[in-house]
Amino acid sequence: MCIYDPKRAHAMHRREFLQTLGGSALGARVGLLGALAGAASETAAPGPEAPKRDVPEVRVVFVKPKEKYWLGWPGTAFDVEGHINDYVAKLRRFEKEVGVKLIISETPLYNDDDVAAFVNEAKATLPDAVIVFPLHMDRWGHVDTIAKAGFPTIIFAGLGVCFTGHIQEMAKRPKVYLISTADFDLEAVKYGLKMVKTHQNMKDLRILNIRGNETAERKVELLDSTVNFIPRKAFPDEFNRTDDTDEVKAIAEDYRKRAEKIVEPSNRDILNAAKCYVVAKKLMAEHGCNAITMDCLGLVAERQLPTPPCLGWSKLLDEGISAACEAVVDASLAFTLVSNLLDRPGFMQDPVPETEKNTFIGAHCTSPTRLNGLNAEPEPFILRSHSESDIGVSMQILWKPEQEVTIMQFAGPKRMIVGSGKVVRNLDTPPAGGCRTSVELLIDGPPDTRDTEGFHQLFLYGNHVRKLKAYCQMYGIVAEHI
Repeated sequence: MCIYDPKRAHAMHRREFLQTLGGSALGARVGLLGALAGAASETAAPGPEAPKRDVPEVRVVFVKPKEKYWLGWPGTAFDVEGHINDYVAKLRRFEKEVGVKLIISETPLYNDDDVAAFVNEAKATLPDAVIVFPLHMDRWGHVDTIAKAGFPTIIFAGLGVCFTGHIQEMAKRPKVYLISTADFDLEAVKYGLKMVKTHQNMKDLRILNIRGNETAERKVELLDSTVNFIPRKAFPDEFNRTDDTDEVKAIAEDYRKRAEKIVEPSNRDILNAAKCYVVAKKLMAEHGCNAITMDCLGLVAERQLPTPPCLGWSKLLDEGISAACEAVVDASLAFTLVSNLLDRPGFMQDPVPETEKNTFIGAHCTSPTRLNGLNAEPEPFILRSHSESDIGVSMQILWKPEQEVTIMQFAGPKRMIVGSGKVVRNLDTPPAGGCRTSVELLIDGPPDTRDTEGFHQLFLYGNHVRKLKAYCQMYGIVAEHI
């Protein structure tokens, strides 16, 4: 899991102590620091598993003193009721936008008995996650009790309810996403809800893996995704049965019109490439799957397909559907994660260190075009042949120079490699060899790019390292730098 070495909370200076006084007494402060220090020495136990639901169910609670605030942070002028009403309104909007069910307790938890009753109820109903809003600086003992219940826990601490010592250890615990911020728009809480929703989507993921001669079904450890294996011949068999339908012709015409230019492919090649998309969708539907990966190189090497499925896979990725090359399950998982969590597709690539410039090149023949986001304008592309075989259609996607990029890979379902970089340039084939989409990055480490971890990592637009690490921490995945 994404576990950091816990540290004991720092003792407060006298000024900080005075600022926490008011409704709270000295004993409350001592109890708070004791609770935090005690929590730091404990190892988180496995939490309860929520039942299978159509949408994730999330409990929302507020914690505060019952009496009116006086003197200490967040201050007598702090509009508690106004904040609660504002938070509830925003949460109801997020509920619809993200696709979760929120059970909101608008009456705050005031004391130990209230908190104990809530925890017992949660252990009986097993929500998929809990959101806690502390509304006073002396309520971190109650937050600690709720976080220890074992559920994925989102904690929102708006400016005025914590110092470093209150959250330093708790923010690094497994299953916790703690937000300490001066931004009261709750967009960070919305991201927490997206993590919960994405985790369910990972459980609901069914990957159609087309390779070899095997028909089987297997579960992916930890994420609980399912992989359905079918024989590799299923794809060329279905391809040969599929005519140039109106759908196939429309897809081919769309890509012809939108291409910056067409270099090698003929009209027949582009029709075949569009047909791969239609065949993939048909096979996924037939087998009850919502993602696909295939031993595409094997089919091309044995001349069982007149084109690799690169264009069809690119179109699937643009639609937010996981479509991985070379029967790579880890990439299938990664595609699903980033499209659901970050609303953008990734580019699976073969990594090459550029030793003269100490940069990092990723090249492959399938890249999505909607790199800016699933609902954003696509990047320009050129229709090329598949570089390694010089047949059919592949696409060269033109990445924006200076664009920030995240690098990530599931290296098995329990480990994620993450890093960041910036686009230096696109590389052309020829003069280079390799694959048609070829992107050079300046990356944030390791100091020598020859030491970079992983293979078939995803590149995706934007710096999302902190968000990916937060997901890892919430759901028991080890995050390591590339």
